[in-house]
Amino acid sequence: MAGSEEQKVDIESSLKELFSGAQRVVIAGIGNPFRRDDFVGVEIVRKLQNRISQSVYLIEAETIPESFIDPITKFKPTHILIIDAGLLNQKPGTSKLADTKQLMRKSSISTHTLPLRIFCDYLTETTGAKIALLIIQPQDTSFGEGLTPKLRETATNLAHCLLKILP
Repeated sequence: MAGSEEQKVDIESSLKELFSGAQRVVIAGIGNPFRRDDFVGVEIVRKLQNRISQSVYLIEAETIPESFIDPITKFKPTHILIIDAGLLNQKPGTSKLADTKQLMRKSSISTHTLPLRIFCDYLTETTGAKIALLIIQPQDTSFGEGLTPKLRETATNLAHCLLKILP
């Protein structure tokens, strides 16, 4: 969400549209804690902890989102948002909300080798939930801990945006 004011409005309106009519929401943050900005998805989930209603199930999936399939299906979500760092070929901190099927047909944009397409397809089949992927352009995914200042700002801004929108 860091970036131009226009982009902030676009992301916020896209998230509002995604969560329109949402009753039970899963938000899964994906990322490797030892690859700097790759951890941005988990950091956003952490910023939401203890600040949202019980109709939102937060998951710090790190690099193993498939381990959470059972708890997700038992929660019976109407909507699922997966947050991950991804290569958008944009300025660091740029965010894009995408339909998982649309994005996964292209070459992999994820910084992980995990087949997110298979994970998302399975969740769609088992839950019937509307699923979207919030992708954030990292600045630095080298080995190390802690987000760069730009991605820290992005994580804070996106968390605030989600707090305003979530049921």
